Amino acid sequence: MALDSRTGGGTNRGRQPRQIAQGIGAVVGLLVLVEVASGVLQGYYTPIYPQIADHLTIPEGDVNWFEAAQLVVSALCVPLLARLADLIGHQRVLLLSTAVTALGSWILVVAPSFTTFLIGWALQGAYVVWLPLEVAIIHRRLRGDADRDRRTRRGAAVLVGALELSVIVGALTSGQLVDRVGMGVVLALPAIVVTAVFFVILLGIENTPGDATGGIDWTGFALVTGALGLVMGGLVAVRLEGPGFVLAWTLMAAGVAALLPFARYELGRRDPLVDIRLLRDPRQWPIQVTAFLFGVPVLGGQIPLSTYAQADPVERGYGLGADAAFVSTLIGVYVVTLAIGAFTLPLTSRLLGVRRALVVSCLLVALGYLLWIPFHDQTWQGLVNMAVAGLGSGALVAALPSAAAAAAPEDRTGFATGMTNATKTVGGAIASSIFAIALAADGLELEEASAPLSGYLTVWAVCAGAALLAAVALSVAPKGSFSERAVEV
Repeated sequence: MALDSRTGGGTNRGRQPRQIAQGIGAVVGLLVLVEVASGVLQGYYTPIYPQIADHLTIPEGDVNWFEAAQLVVSALCVPLLARLADLIGHQRVLLLSTAVTALGSWILVVAPSFTTFLIGWALQGAYVVWLPLEVAIIHRRLRGDADRDRRTRRGAAVLVGALELSVIVGALTSGQLVDRVGMGVVLALPAIVVTAVFFVILLGIENTPGDATGGIDWTGFALVTGALGLVMGGLVAVRLEGPGFVLAWTLMAAGVAALLPFARYELGRRDPLVDIRLLRDPRQWPIQVTAFLFGVPVLGGQIPLSTYAQADPVERGYGLGADAAFVSTLIGVYVVTLAIGAFTLPLTSRLLGVRRALVVSCLLVALGYLLWIPFHDQTWQGLVNMAVAGLGSGALVAALPSAAAAAAPEDRTGFATGMTNATKTVGGAIASSIFAIALAADGLELEEASAPLSGYLTVWAVCAGAALLAAVALSVAPKGSFSERAVEV
């Protein structure tokens, strides 16, 4: 049943607070189901990456290219879909992105080869825009309410909690099923969940018109696509030809250089795809830089952790020798601590101040990955390492979208919240490509499926370094970049 349209637009001004709360409660309740599907997607595959590699007969290091391709697509579609949402309405774009995600999920079920699977995995990345759009929907529905920002952040916290719980459920489910049923059945379950959520959105969430005017900046989209394509092409060339291949570095340099004309073009647009002026705002840039660097460990580091945990220490001389079921437990511990980090953020913000609380969160992520370097031989060590990283990660996951929304004008909330995921996924995509190179067996030879221990040490060091740089970015941000209102839940 469609929700009462009076919960949207400017009509909340004349309603009683209790009525508004009831309306937004129904909206959040339905959006929780969307985050359940998101959590399943984010947790379900991680314990079974080695089994997916066996299913496709590819080296385990090459599984990172799935993540890289998905994250590139996610990074490109987020600003495009966020802009479209501000134009035509957030619900319509949420529905569109869910349809694309469902299509990608079903392609994985029937994919006969690495290439087809890669296409499906990339399309599945459209889900990354769900949480930002959901936050924007809540923010829009509460227009006219005096307590709007706090209720938006409270709704976002509920969504993040549902997401984290569903990650655990997804991970535990795949870890238990992978050795008992065929891979076709295993891969079909997420597709079924996403398809069901499509109908939840279609029938349960009513669309409200967008606030923005103008159109979509297709030229800007082409420019940023070209820049990212050049960088990713260079990373692929390094993987195939080795670090001495000059053309690979030329491609990456050209990609970075292409961002300059892109930024100049966007600054000259009245309705840009990427609002450079907003991103330069002192309340926005620390959020977006932190999101980019945070993407390295939280997105790029997932597959290496799964493959390392299941590596046989007798055969390889390293690894935890765990099965998929234990990897599910490892993910469960990580997500529980992530939830603790998210829900204790208001308390730590009051005790330490907002800036210090977020800096401490980044330092916890860095510490968690640094601990992997000396302590990676026992399962309990892995559990402790991920618990420490999870505490910091949870606070950042909860804070970034709501902080961006609170610091944005009304007609750019979809863009601002979406960009936290876009920048995070760009960081994760670049990290996944680098990690694929680092984990290539015997340097850059493709014949062997086993990755070297040095590659895993590199992965953990890069993840820790990125988190430390995020702490520095927050520390040197201009005074007033973060307010208490921007991160309270």
